[in-house]
Amino acid sequence: MQDEQNEYSGAATMEKITSLAKRRGFVFQSSEIYGGQNGAWDYGPLGIALKNRIAQAWWKEMTQLNDDIVGLDAAILMHPRVWEASGHVENFTDPLVDCKKCKARFRADQIPAEKLAAKKCPECGGDLTDVRKFNLMFKTNIGPAEDSASVIYLRPETAQGIYVNYKNIIQSNRMKIPFGIAQIGKAFRNEIVTKNFIFRTCEFEQMEMQFFVKPGDDERWFDEWRRRRWAYYEKLGVRMDRLRWHRHGPDELAHYAKDAYDIEYLFPMGWRELEGVHNRTNYDLSRHSQFSGKDLQYIEQETNERYIPFIIETSAGLTRSLLMMLCDAYDEEKVPSEKKSGSSAGTASGTEGSADDDWRTVLRFPPAVAPLTVAVLPLMKKDGLAELALDIRAELRDDFAADYDQAGAIGRRYRRQDEAGTPFCVTVDYQTKDDQTVTLRYRDSMEQVRVPRQALTEKIRADIKAWKR
Repeated sequence: MQDEQNEYSGAATMEKITSLAKRRGFVFQSSEIYGGQNGAWDYGPLGIALKNRIAQAWWKEMTQLNDDIVGLDAAILMHPRVWEASGHVENFTDPLVDCKKCKARFRADQIPAEKLAAKKCPECGGDLTDVRKFNLMFKTNIGPAEDSASVIYLRPETAQGIYVNYKNIIQSNRMKIPFGIAQIGKAFRNEIVTKNFIFRTCEFEQMEMQFFVKPGDDERWFDEWRRRRWAYYEKLGVRMDRLRWHRHGPDELAHYAKDAYDIEYLFPMGWRELEGVHNRTNYDLSRHSQFSGKDLQYIEQETNERYIPFIIETSAGLTRSLLMMLCDAYDEEKVPSEKKSGSSAGTASGTEGSADDDWRTVLRFPPAVAPLTVAVLPLMKKDGLAELALDIRAELRDDFAADYDQAGAIGRRYRRQDEAGTPFCVTVDYQTKDDQTVTLRYRDSMEQVRVPRQALTEKIRADIKAWKR
């Protein structure tokens, strides 16, 4: 497990990532035509495809590959007593200060200590207000009357939906400890400061798994889930030299935690949390048992032993993982200007180029999570090549996310697909009409090879499985 790395030295900057995300339809500012809604973002065609692929990879890793983990989709709106029991009503706050002069608002814990002590604004030097607590939960009302009895919250995390359903899942699915419950869902936090694009937002999605264990076994399972979660990112194809562990010190531990580690990623703006692995003890179930009056003890069938389980939590942000993937995949390189190989270009295969160099921006997504897997490109729109290319695309669509592009020079189309992160391009040319072969072009190496049309699906599938960064 990696602990320390050098400072960020990649090609990506947040400005480049934000620009590319909008230009290519990954992420748009919410309500942009009205000036935008702060802390909220919309995911375009490539963005939602990438988000779904990341979620599917996580879901497969947690549920499909584990016999002892099941899934859940709990409601966003929960009984308000849930958030009293969880401690969110009392403890889920940020320290807030305002500048009396420029009216800027800050989190007090993010202001240099000397300026906070002097009550001096870090922006304009004006006077700051006293520090006050600001609860991060969004509060609303349910029903026709707006009074204290109708108050309800948008959930600030998905974990509590798992805890209140833990007994239901034991009884309905005959689960035995140790076992886990996985969930992907939206959460909402009234953040004082939203910044760094989609890294910190008011509306986001979480991928959480809560693993219920016998007291005394918690430290062993905590270490095991740290190992598994680290291995997951390596399996996913993330640059492992951009990951490290950060252990929470005594002053950082949440009120419920016995131990906690973060997997941090080296974003362009520095090291930031990507996923947390926490030993939550039996705090959550004990509190819900106390506040609901329901017995949430687990009963060992063989020994009739009763206890409140400890919980090992793995919690990752789906939208934050998407930003990580964009940063991790982003690359700029100087390459030979491309032509399409094949009979019409005068070569058989290889990496095409001329004496002139070219720059390309490329997203080197692992093929398993790329929003588009393959693009089919007819060399020309005439002479039946477009119709043939559409037929081939139809064959590929059953197995892959397949795009089709016939506009512009072939080299320009390759560049568009590189920028979208498409791992494979299939070019249909006049030779395809003669011998039913196509040119398969690889995003990362720009290599081009001839492949029989009937073998194309299996070839792409094998290349996806064999891909390494």
